[in-house]
Amino acid sequence: MSAPTMTKKRPVWKEATFQIFSGGSAGFIEVCIMHPLDLIKTRLQIQSGVNRNDPKYYTGVFDAFRKMYKHEGITSYWKGIVPPILVETPKRALKFFSFEQYKKLFMFGSPVATPITFTLAGAGAGITEAILVNPFEVVKVALQANKKTGKEVPSTWNMTRQIINRDGFGGKGLNKGLTATIGRNGVFNTIYFSFYHSVKGFYPPFSDPRLEFLRKLGIGFVSGTLASLANIPFDVAKSRIQGPQPIVGSIKYFGTFQAITLVYKEEGFFALYKGTIPKIMRLGPGGAIMLLLYEYVYEYLDKTFPENNSKELGSI
Repeated sequence: MSAPTMTKKRPVWKEATFQIFSGGSAGFIEVCIMHPLDLIKTRLQIQSGVNRNDPKYYTGVFDAFRKMYKHEGITSYWKGIVPPILVETPKRALKFFSFEQYKKLFMFGSPVATPITFTLAGAGAGITEAILVNPFEVVKVALQANKKTGKEVPSTWNMTRQIINRDGFGGKGLNKGLTATIGRNGVFNTIYFSFYHSVKGFYPPFSDPRLEFLRKLGIGFVSGTLASLANIPFDVAKSRIQGPQPIVGSIKYFGTFQAITLVYKEEGFFALYKGTIPKIMRLGPGGAIMLLLYEYVYEYLDKTFPENNSKELGSI
C-alpha cells in the first residue's frame, strides 16, 4: 500500500486505526473463505509415506475434502480457524503498517520508491509479521493435524494450554518453527509486495472502474501465486516442525534447513512442494482478495473520515 498523498499529514494514530480496521476486515473475510484450503494444505504437508495404508491418508486435494467430510464432517473444514481469526487484525495492521515504515526507511531519502525499495520493505514486513504470528501458527497446525471428531476435538484454548504445559513458550513450545515461519513469510511478502507494486506501476490505471478492478485483481492474483510457489519448501518445513512427529516421543524435524534436507533425502524433491495445489488455490485468489478488500475498505474510511485539506487517496 502506498500512503495517501496529503497536503496535511494524517496523524499516525489515525493512519494506524484505518489500517487495523481495513486489514482486520480483509483478513477476517479472507480466512473464513479460504481456510479449508489452508487446512488441506497442512494435512498434505504433514503426512509422510509411512502412513499410506491409513484409510484417512489423502492422495490429493479433492480426496482430502471427500475423506474429511466422510470421517469428520463438514465442520472439520474449519478446524483451527480460531487462531488465524484472532491474529488477523493485528497481523494485517502490522503487515501493511510495517511495510509502509520499511518502505520509508529503504527509500533512503529518495522521493520515488523503486522495485528494490518494495523488495526490502516486503522482506522486513514479512519477518516482523512472522514473529507475531508464529505462536498462533503452532496452535493452528496442532488443531489442523487433529483428526478426531466431536467432543474429542480440543478447543483452541485447551490446545494452547497443552502446548505450554508440555513444552513451554520457547523453541520447543509456542515458538517452535520460528525460523521456518520467518523464511516462509519473509519470502512470501518480499515477492508479494515487490511484484504487485512494481508491476502495477508499469501499467497505468483504467478510468473504467470495472477494468481497474480486473487490473488490480489480476496483478494481485499473480503476486499471490508467485509468492506461494517460492516459499512452499519453507512452509513444508514449518508444518513438519510444528506438526506431530512421525514417532511419538522423538523429534525428527527440528530445524528449517534440517527439515528441508531430510524431506528431500527421504521423500524426494517433489515432497518439498506438498500442498502446492491447495496453497495456490488459496493464496492466489486470497492474495488478490486481501489487496482489494484492504484497498476498498481503506478508501471508504478515507472518504468517510477525511483529513482536513487532504487530497485523494494514493495508489495502494
